[in-house]
Amino acid sequence: MTDQHTAQRAEIGVIGGSGLYALLDDVTEITVDTPYGAPSDSLFLGGIGGRTVAFLPRHGRGHKLPPHRINYRANLWALHSLGVRQVVGPCAVGGLRPEYGPGTLLIPDQFVDRTSGRVQTYYDGLPLPDGTVPEVVHVSMADPYCPDGRAAALAAARSQAWEPVDGGTLVVIEGPRFSTRAESRWFTANGWSVVGMTGHPEAVLARELGLCYTSLALVTDLDAGVTAGEGVTHAEVLEVFARNVDRLRGVLFKAVEALPADRDCVCSHALDGVETGLPGVPEP
Repeated sequence: MTDQHTAQRAEIGVIGGSGLYALLDDVTEITVDTPYGAPSDSLFLGGIGGRTVAFLPRHGRGHKLPPHRINYRANLWALHSLGVRQVVGPCAVGGLRPEYGPGTLLIPDQFVDRTSGRVQTYYDGLPLPDGTVPEVVHVSMADPYCPDGRAAALAAARSQAWEPVDGGTLVVIEGPRFSTRAESRWFTANGWSVVGMTGHPEAVLARELGLCYTSLALVTDLDAGVTAGEGVTHAEVLEVFARNVDRLRGVLFKAVEALPADRDCVCSHALDGVETGLPGVPEP
């Protein structure tokens, strides 16, 4: 059932595909309006280990939205408006090193933005539809991922007998096309670890709202510059992701359970002393 004016709340948000919450009982679907337009889809509220979680299909049901057309601002705002303060963002990526083959789980600690044209801030000084004008705010992104979230994700993977790669750089490309071999080799030469299309600006927007953000990067293929052949195909990515979705869901659920109830990380203090001009940001 969909409730446009729901009073329900959630403490943790998960941005990913419907396969990640398909096995939950008593999932409630709600719609959320935002000053930035509609999010990718409805939000689906459920419980994991005593935690209230809001799931948001990043690409919409049926994978209708390519990476460059996702309304990232609306997605993060919708979660924030429900009370979410910690976000986990599973994503499919290509490996940039031979040892990071399909089935590798990497928990990045850095990202590089190679996108173009994506709106990536709430603080552009432009008025919102209700006349609210945000301030121009510059938020530190030196360490873009939540250290507590990363620790929870690493421990969760190990508890499921899936040894993760601890740290690494996710380079985010515009998409929807995959990299050329030259681009892929350049990414590898720079020492970057994996390549994907959706890790940015999610992490930035989360930090701008004072939210914690943790990425779970599942390698579905070796990128074009790492291996010979015709390069990765969309069908191959989907097939490998489907093979690993149960494992990934298990890690995700364990990580959600382990996230701290009380935050005192760099993310939670990102807006200390800052006047944002946005209602409810930071929390009163």
